Amino acid sequence: MASSEEDGTNGGASEAGEEKETTGRRRRLSFLATAWLTFYNIAMTAGWLVLAIAMVRFYMEKGTHRGLYKSIQKTLKFFQTFALLEIVHCLIGIVPTSVLVTGVQVSSRIFMVWLITHSIKPIQNEESVVLFLVSWTVTEITRYSFYTFSLLDHLPYFIKWARYNFFIILYPVGVAGELLTIYAALPYVKKTGMFSIRLPNKYNVSFDYYYFLLITMASYIPLFPQLYFHMLRQRRKVLHGEVIVEKDD
Repeated sequence: MASSEEDGTNGGASEAGEEKETTGRRRRLSFLATAWLTFYNIAMTAGWLVLAIAMVRFYMEKGTHRGLYKSIQKTLKFFQTFALLEIVHCLIGIVPTSVLVTGVQVSSRIFMVWLITHSIKPIQNEESVVLFLVSWTVTEITRYSFYTFSLLDHLPYFIKWARYNFFIILYPVGVAGELLTIYAALPYVKKTGMFSIRLPNKYNVSFDYYYFLLITMASYIPLFPQLYFHMLRQRRKVLHGEVIVEKDD
């Protein structure tokens, strides 16, 4: 009996110690995650602010949008590609956002930067490029500053208001800019056959980038309304305190 009681006491102490250690580890991880996310969002806010200043300065000096993309492309590519970390944040669970939703949003931006605007130089001076650049820049400055202040527990009402109001105009403008840019790229892609794979080949597969772009444009039709109305519901919930009951998929 004595031996049994001693074992039980030691076991209880061991379990309590393990629980305390686990709690401490979670707190450390939570602190590190918050610190990293705060740094990340501050860095991204600063990066998009740099882009905004560079675009305004370019237009004030040149008086035209022609050459704008070329002048800011390195900064744009760096910070937009750096956003791939947001998918990692979702995968490891330090942010509660859906991996699928984040993956689609980030990859679509990467696609526009690298596989459209970077790869097809004749379209870089299109006015539609300016549309999505301005939309992205204002959106990202607002979004990342919103996350930063939220993590610091000092969220100014204006930032929250901007986060849930600016998108009403910026989101459609950005989508229009993206679609018009892809549309402007179609003749060049069809003429050059870029990124396309023709048969016959040793892998016995074919891929037509021109039709891929057409499918990509068509995918905006079902996706845009879903994301836009989701943001409208979030706006009502956050700014007006409405209780939104969403049906399960």
